[in-house]
Amino acid sequence: MLDTTPLTRAVDHFADRLRAAPQSRLQRGAAAEALGLARELALRAQRLEDPQGPLREMPDAGMFAAADQIMVAGHDLAVVLGSEEELAEALRLVEEAQKRAGV
Repeated sequence: MLDTTPLTRAVDHFADRLRAAPQSRLQRGAAAEALGLARELALRAQRLEDPQGPLREMPDAGMFAAADQIMVAGHDLAVVLGSEEELAEALRLVEEAQKRAGV
């Protein structure tokens, strides 16, 4: 069984940083970056769970929900990851998004 703890820790850390960020930082792009990451992680999870199924886009629930959205999407993806390569790619996405968000 694949140990996805690094991914869940990474998304939890990013979410914690977003929650601690001032509203001005969220408005300047951190929340949008987090939503983009959440959407990508959710799409990856959907593709792994049901490759033939329809893809649904995570809705924009507002800048104050972005932290929760990346946690949910990241934890959902962690459950369905099947390889070290998929895990490494997901971690890279989280790390890059957090850097771009500046939190």
